[in-house]
Amino acid sequence: MSDLYRIGAGAGFAGDRLDPARLLARDGALDAIVFECLAERTVGLAQQRRSSGGVGFDARTVDRIVSVAESMRSRGGIIVTNGGAADPVGAAHLTSSRLEGIAPGSVVAAVSGDDVLASIDRSQARVDGTDQTLADLGDRVVSANAYLGMAGIVDALDLGANTIITGRVSDAALFLGPLAHRFGWAPDDWRSIAEGTLVGHLLECAGQLTGGYFADGVSKTVPHLATLGFPYADVRSDGAAVYGKVDGTGGRLDGMTVLEQLLYEIDDPQAYLTPDAIVDLSAVSVDEVGPSRVSVSGARANGRPERLKVSVGVRDGFAAVASINYGGYRAVARARLAAEIIHERWQDVLGWDDEIHCEYVGHNALSPWAAPSAEPTEVQVRFSTRTLRAEVARSLVHEIEALYTNGPAGGGGVSGSITETIGIVSTFIDRDEVQTKVEMVS
Repeated sequence: MSDLYRIGAGAGFAGDRLDPARLLARDGALDAIVFECLAERTVGLAQQRRSSGGVGFDARTVDRIVSVAESMRSRGGIIVTNGGAADPVGAAHLTSSRLEGIAPGSVVAAVSGDDVLASIDRSQARVDGTDQTLADLGDRVVSANAYLGMAGIVDALDLGANTIITGRVSDAALFLGPLAHRFGWAPDDWRSIAEGTLVGHLLECAGQLTGGYFADGVSKTVPHLATLGFPYADVRSDGAAVYGKVDGTGGRLDGMTVLEQLLYEIDDPQAYLTPDAIVDLSAVSVDEVGPSRVSVSGARANGRPERLKVSVGVRDGFAAVASINYGGYRAVARARLAAEIIHERWQDVLGWDDEIHCEYVGHNALSPWAAPSAEPTEVQVRFSTRTLRAEVARSLVHEIEALYTNGPAGGGGVSGSITETIGIVSTFIDRDEVQTKVEMVS
């Protein structure tokens, strides 16, 4: 048995590319590949779809697994993803059926238990940063999912699974679970758990580590971003790791890209809170050991939180965005006149008190305080509002469309959209009130 375990990042969010993961699985000699697909709002949106008769997971999750399954099975490797979202069991059943005949030997498991919507005491669960409880939010609450740790993934691997689909699990735990299983780390082996959590933290956003989020096109150059390669880590039994990417892929992996990702989404480097450990990153060392090879180690931990974070999806009204374009002579002047008309009608004619925001794309949308170097000959005037009333959202889109014939002259290319929005708030739940479940599907 090798002292090294190679684990790769196949996705950093639900809409990530498929081709870098396929290449990594095919040419990266991986022991495991992880697809991290859940942003803060993803489960809430999935739960909303499920309650309306749709599926509670993104179908692309299954496509991702299928795209790498043959390569991973040929090496005896494992696949882990949190793409099960609001229905990991349903996603696992669909995955199992899709893998028949494609990847013989696939054993699919679902990890659930994160959904605490029915069990959490809303009168006692305080919304983080406020004086409200979940009970105060009433029927606006659509989902409540605790961040699980590595335990369910380890249990599934112990039962023989090689394809594991979870709901809400901490990003780092998706990587920590396979490492803990492979090396036999106990939950209170704090040094190893801390180092494994660090591996997950660095890999969880996939292409960010190899320069995708680093590049600015000027001083922070990254070659061949169109063929950006996703990273992997060669992890030792003590959790120390060397990070790399497949030779010939685009991107940049060095001390600078690693340091930026190390601090990504970190509030207190000495107390990075995860379900499995409170990790101290302040003594982490980052050393370049070769071209696109970076050694990272030094994470420490002492204990884990007694309470788990719960991400709560809340109906947050509607977001409406609508725009119209003006081109040619005095384009900006006509765009400004359009804005004046809309603001006057909004308040004085329609009587709406919801605030609307207006910006001139191509003129000053990103930097309204800066004087333009020249008057543009084309501009898009874009309006937006957030409201609790659907009729207000519809009104904004209609009013922009009506500018076609009601002035100013020469408007075109009207577009508009209305989205029912899900906001996210956080609360906490005692660890022993959350029961992780593993279901073997095939």
